[in-house]
Amino acid sequence: MTLTRWILAEQKKYASVNSTGDFTQLLSSLQTAVKAVSAAVRRAGITDTFGVVGDVNIQGEEVKKLDALANDLFINMLRSSYSTCILVSEENDNEIEVETERQGRYIVTFDPLDGSSNIDCLVSIGSIFAIFKKPHDGELAPGDALQSGRQIVAAGYALYGSATMMVISTGHGVNGFMLDPTIGEFILTDPNMKCKPRGKIYSINEGYEEKWDAAVKEYVKSKKQGKPYACRYIGSMVADVHRTLK
Repeated sequence: MTLTRWILAEQKKYASVNSTGDFTQLLSSLQTAVKAVSAAVRRAGITDTFGVVGDVNIQGEEVKKLDALANDLFINMLRSSYSTCILVSEENDNEIEVETERQGRYIVTFDPLDGSSNIDCLVSIGSIFAIFKKPHDGELAPGDALQSGRQIVAAGYALYGSATMMVISTGHGVNGFMLDPTIGEFILTDPNMKCKPRGKIYSINEGYEEKWDAAVKEYVKSKKQGKPYACRYIGSMVADVHRTLK
């Protein structure tokens, strides 16, 4: 099953009498943005989009050329979906208010390209997103995007590695879709993904050990005793989370 078919099936399964199809359109636009970013990542070396642009983002990190390109792709696709009203990107200091004539009822927060420090050395990177509903009818108000994580309507990530994968939850389980480059579609390959009851690895940047709380130090120490866990840390949150989830 393709991601497009899955989105339509989910719409039919959970649609209410007040459904407008905006949410379906939004997920389709996110899918297109991920495909565009994936293509840009694959061609980065050829098109000379490695390196930095000279800016610093809100986290104090140098903005890479691919960061800026991915950010533009996400913003343009989400704006033109006619389903969003506010966009919040890690690469922008302030929220982006969508033009009134294009506004929908959803708020999207995202990191267009996580793991920037790994871009130039070809290590797996990814995109992260979460979708909220506008908390009221009428015009936008300050603080509309500042909502509890409990209000998330859907969330997920895209991983750009040896293959491109999207992992999505709309509140009814977690599903993974692999991009088939021969047909340009995401295919359902990992339905109903769940964390294992007990794992074999831990992922943490041990260079910051001196700044950890005592409880964290004790926990990590316990994972090195008896039958020790393996430490696997990539430095790209999407890749580390995906490895743990899988």
